[in-house]
Amino acid sequence: MKAKNLANMFYQWEGDILVLNVLGTPSAKRDAIGKVKGNQLKISVTEAPVAGRATDHMVRFLAKTFGISPSDIDVVYGRMNVNKQLRIKAPKNLPSVFS
Repeated sequence: MKAKNLANMFYQWEGDILVLNVLGTPSAKRDAIGKVKGNQLKISVTEAPVAGRATDHMVRFLAKTFGISPSDIDVVYGRMNVNKQLRIKAPKNLPSVFS
């Protein structure tokens, strides 16, 4: 796949690594991948934003969604913030928002 400019897109590919900009929503009613907002993908999780637990929960949720292990997802920045960047190693499944 072609690399995307992160200034205009919410993701880019670096080889088999998916670099993803996320706008997180903690304490949501359900875990869900939402719509694109600017250069971020909105992702909601049920966990409360306490000591990075919402981000850890998001990583586990995304690992299931992408068909990989949680250890294949690195939080580049934003573990304690709603604005995050993730590096996802060799995702096996891509949600429809990527098509």
